[in-house]
Amino acid sequence: MDHRNLYFVGRNYAMHAKELGNETPKEPIVFLKPTHALAPLDGRTVKLDGTKGAIHYEVELVLRIGQTYDPSIDAEAHIAGLALGLDLTLRDVQRELQRNGLPWLPAKSFPQSALRTEWQPYPGLRALTDTEFSLRRNGATVQRGHAGMMLFNIPALISFIGTRYGLGEGDLIYTGTPAGVGPVSDGDLLECLYGEKIVGSCRFDLQQGE
Repeated sequence: MDHRNLYFVGRNYAMHAKELGNETPKEPIVFLKPTHALAPLDGRTVKLDGTKGAIHYEVELVLRIGQTYDPSIDAEAHIAGLALGLDLTLRDVQRELQRNGLPWLPAKSFPQSALRTEWQPYPGLRALTDTEFSLRRNGATVQRGHAGMMLFNIPALISFIGTRYGLGEGDLIYTGTPAGVGPVSDGDLLECLYGEKIVGSCRFDLQQGE
C-alpha cells in the first residue's frame, strides 16, 4: 500500500512537553512530513547528516489508516495496523525556528526522519493502555510509555485529524512521544520494544562531511 499523508502529533505526553519547556496543549498539535522521510526500522544502518546539530530520537505508536474517515463510525474502526516509529528531530534547528516563529519543516522533514517497524494488527485501545512500549539506546532504556498516558487518546486524534485535515487509506499517524527524548551519537544502536519484544532496531551513522 502506498503511503499518502504522514501526520505527526506533538506534545501528546505531558512529561515530554514539560521536559522541553513547553506548555501542555489544549488541542492536538499536528504537523506533516513528506513521504521521503519514511524508512524501515529493520536493523539497517541509518546514515544522517551529523553537521546540523543534535538529532533527537522520539519513539511513538504509529497507526495505519485503512479507510476514508467517516465520523459516523467508531474512530478505531479506521485503523488497519499498528507499528512503532521514531520521529527524528534536529533539535537545535527546531529551537532556532521556534525562536523566530517559523515552521518546523527544516527540523522535522529530512530524509529518514520517520522510521517505523513492521505492521502488526491493531489490538484496541485497552490493550495499548495495558501494554508498554519503550526505546533502548545501546542496551539502556531511555523512553517508556503507554497509550493511557496520552493527553489526546487515539480516538480523539483520529477524529481531530479526520475532521480538520482528512484521513484516507494509507495515511499514517505518529501519535506522540513520552518523556526521555535525547540525542543520538554516531554508532548508537536504538531498539524499539512493544511489551518485552524487540520489534525494530537501527544503528546510526552520523556523517560529518569531508
